[in-house]
Amino acid sequence: MSKRGYHHGNLRQALVEATLSLIAEKGPTGFTMAEAAKLADVSAAAPYRHFTGREELIAEVALQGYELFGELLEYAYDDGRPSVLTAFEAVGRAYLAFARKHPGHYIAMFESGVAPGQTPELAKAAARANAVLIRAAEALSARIPPERRPPPAMFSAHITALSHGIVELYARGKPGARSPFTPEELLEAGIGIYLRGLGLIERDF
Repeated sequence: MSKRGYHHGNLRQALVEATLSLIAEKGPTGFTMAEAAKLADVSAAAPYRHFTGREELIAEVALQGYELFGELLEYAYDDGRPSVLTAFEAVGRAYLAFARKHPGHYIAMFESGVAPGQTPELAKAAARANAVLIRAAEALSARIPPERRPPPAMFSAHITALSHGIVELYARGKPGARSPFTPEELLEAGIGIYLRGLGLIERDF
């Protein structure tokens, strides 16, 4: 494989694509910048034109992941159509679909140690994605009496934690064999239990 040094059509994105593959295969701490450069077919020094080190490269992967994640969640929510309950469930399914289809992005976003507020751009992209979850939770819980209504951010955090747990235990690789149910079935049941506890599941939205 010939090294192209600094002469690369889109070096920055080539390194991101290489890093996505390495993260999915080895985890966020299981590879070096030199390995990312090799996979991108550039010299070992070339990545440092754009990134100070592996953490900054992973942060770029996380940024692109949050941007994609936010777009996917907004599409799934569809402004609460055809009903806020159906739209909320669609957001949950989109969460699982993203983790399954984009494992490198997902790991960089949630498991690499990169903080969502590490850069202004990353904070903005993460906030956009989180805002969809909060908006969905707020719309769904609007009919709960105020004294029994959890804050939308807490509501959203509960569902996010449930979704993330299902991804970790049952939606990636061989651990998926631990359950006789699909991740989607587990999430739907978990959301149902949560909403029933809030007195929402029986309502016709």
